[in-house]
Amino acid sequence: MSKLAGEGCDQLIPTEDKKPLKEIERNIIKKYRKYLWSPFVKAISNYELLNEGDKVAVAISGGKDSLLLAKLFQELHKHGKVKFDLEFLAMDPGYHPDIKKLLIENCEYLGIPVKIFESKIFEIADEKASDYPCYLCARMRRGALYRKSLELGCNKLALGHHFNDVIETTMLNILYSGNFKTMLPKLKSENYEGIDLIRPMYYIREENIERFTETSGIWPLNCACMVAAKKIGNKRHEIKDLIKQLKENFIDVDKSIFKSAENVNMDRVLGWKKDNRKYSYLDFYDEE
Repeated sequence: MSKLAGEGCDQLIPTEDKKPLKEIERNIIKKYRKYLWSPFVKAISNYELLNEGDKVAVAISGGKDSLLLAKLFQELHKHGKVKFDLEFLAMDPGYHPDIKKLLIENCEYLGIPVKIFESKIFEIADEKASDYPCYLCARMRRGALYRKSLELGCNKLALGHHFNDVIETTMLNILYSGNFKTMLPKLKSENYEGIDLIRPMYYIREENIERFTETSGIWPLNCACMVAAKKIGNKRHEIKDLIKQLKENFIDVDKSIFKSAENVNMDRVLGWKKDNRKYSYLDFYDEE
């Protein structure tokens, strides 16, 4: 078995923790309206993520973020003014059978009609880049989701990245890559024409996702890839801890990191990149 496939996972949703589906769905709109529903709708409106007649593929990994994203879209489909179609996709890149079982159980519990399609991405990434397979694995997974979405006639692919992912990515780029680059709420695919990637949970904080997950009796999949947990996860956890420490001394520092990507002053930066071309502030120094 590929080392990317992970070990067995005996997590199943205990019967005593389960909640009625209608209660879970009602809580999204009512109890967690301020923390989940409102920021979800706001991001869709502010960044023009959804249009009349769209067909959206919602990617489901089985983790807490993607499961919530699926439920948010279901509620929007029922209660929203914009008419659109939905597909719920889950890719099996080579999971251990117990992990796949947990993914299926979560979707059944939450009333998500997921379509699971198979791939051998874990095996291929392990073979071609055994020392550091995460980058190749991520690219292949994204490509497989694009292809399947297009096959189903979708023009949008929705991912479950949230507010914390955005600011952590910004800080990772600054501290480890030496550039200022953030995670965008919407972008066109470079390799797959006719489909946009969207991130409707852009304003939702991870702590509120965790709270909803715990109170809803959801046991999210979190044991799929040990390699990613050890390599990629460590750096992101370092950034999480750093931001947590900064918040102790700087009020709303997480908001400031987020807003910095909206308030870039091009007259006060040394250089920037646009359409793969690099510019220096000196290129425009003598212009009036």
